[in-house]
Amino acid sequence: MPQIQEGVTWLKPGQVAERAGVAVSTLHYYEGLGLIQSRRTAGNRREYRRDTLRVLAFIRAAQRVGVSLDQVKEALEKLPREDLPTKRDWARISREWRDALTERIEYLTALRDRFSDCIGCGCLSLKSCPYSNPDDILGLDGQGARRFP
Repeated sequence: MPQIQEGVTWLKPGQVAERAGVAVSTLHYYEGLGLIQSRRTAGNRREYRRDTLRVLAFIRAAQRVGVSLDQVKEALEKLPREDLPTKRDWARISREWRDALTERIEYLTALRDRFSDCIGCGCLSLKSCPYSNPDDILGLDGQGARRFP
């Protein structure tokens, strides 16, 4: 359990949930996954450090661009747990994700640019569609989606 720290603002779950735009149950879920942490008061109620709001913003932004919660957890494990993360800590995570995000952006851009042509052709064939699966190369790996992680 985290120790009480001097100079750190602690917030109740309802306050954090309201400011972050998530449900209190989401806080509990993320805490269960080890993405955020709380402390318990003498009355056994949860409290979150104010910087949990930044972590929640990071989690939501990562999810919006398709980053899995496992990848988020891996990144968050590189942040200091007892001390407040610094701008340098967040910048390091940003640098580490830059190439993966650029690759994802390029893939999504290509998909977007080909998608309307594919829908417009009306073939509805993922096996032979030259836009989604040229020469059915992905079919060699078996059934189901192959390009989405």
